[in-house]
Amino acid sequence: MAFRRGARRKESPPTFGKGGEVRRDQTPVLCETPTPGRQATRIARWKYDLLRQAILDAVPLGAEGLAFKDLPREVERRLAADERDGLGSVSWYTTVVKLDLEVKGELRRLPGSPQRLVRA
Repeated sequence: MAFRRGARRKESPPTFGKGGEVRRDQTPVLCETPTPGRQATRIARWKYDLLRQAILDAVPLGAEGLAFKDLPREVERRLAADERDGLGSVSWYTTVVKLDLEVKGELRRLPGSPQRLVRA
């Protein structure tokens, strides 16, 4: 299966297992990074969608923004226990999705150090 840079896949409707549980969409999403020369990372669609929403909920529109070091904790607070259990490293996935959101223009870094983020 080939992926084109910037291509979006249609969201699949949820499917249900024998016990009625929702099966999570495992379709890979290509997460890009703003760092030249770095390779993109693929993660499951359900993880991308979950983290994207949590990140956008956590990062304010205001001028002050949110410190990057606080982002994983803020994202984790917004996830249910079963979501955290199936996710893996919240910090790693948060960073991967945050970088992709920067590339797509949904987040931007404020100048200065330490790194602070605002919604674009």
